[in-house]
Amino acid sequence: MHEKIKDDYIIKFIRGATTASGNSIEEIEEVVVELVNELISRNNLTKANLLSITFTATKDLDACFPASIARRCNGLDSVAFLDCQQMYVSNDVDFCIRILAQVLLPPNNPIKHPYLRGASKLRSDRC
Repeated sequence: MHEKIKDDYIIKFIRGATTASGNSIEEIEEVVVELVNELISRNNLTKANLLSITFTATKDLDACFPASIARRCNGLDSVAFLDCQQMYVSNDVDFCIRILAQVLLPPNNPIKHPYLRGASKLRSDRC
């Protein structure tokens, strides 16, 4: 569902995910920066039309908050960020960070969901 904001923009939601190689601040930072950069570049976003991003992380990632990394990335300190723990499922992808971004885009602008690294198998139709 898209809520109309004004004649030339509507709210859209973009999903995505990536995987870290381990549970260190450096490993998480590398993939969060890459994921946010891909989200922005694939969808031609600016910080003015990026409203919020909710991050979820699997239980094996606890070295840092992905949102704290994203907040420093690309001058996005005014974007609303939230971290949550991903629901545990026994056969889930390890070291996985997922996003749900709320953005303002023109109605006919196609959405490109970034699924990177080991998370690409979550949605092979979206990579």
